Amino acid sequence: MAKKAAPPKIEFPHPNYPVKVLGETADDYEVFIVDIMLRHVPDLNTKKMKSSQSSNGRFTSITFFITATGIEQLEALHKDLIQHKRVRVVL
Repeated sequence: MAKKAAPPKIEFPHPNYPVKVLGETADDYEVFIVDIMLRHVPDLNTKKMKSSQSSNGRFTSITFFITATGIEQLEALHKDLIQHKRVRVVL
């Protein structure tokens, strides 16, 4: 039986690391998500973020490109985002 390959290791800092957040569309959704992101990524460049709505407009997805500083940062960011009922998926 073949051994399972270890996942590739990410070297930090890792520029342009994508973080995608999907949640229910609302007028303040983008501001809400950016506020959470800024807690973990103080130098967040909002000019690099991409936002799109689902075909029926019910959901909005925002992709950020951050400089990831370490696994601890990414885990804390994921935990902070996913705890909110308005957020459905964090990738």
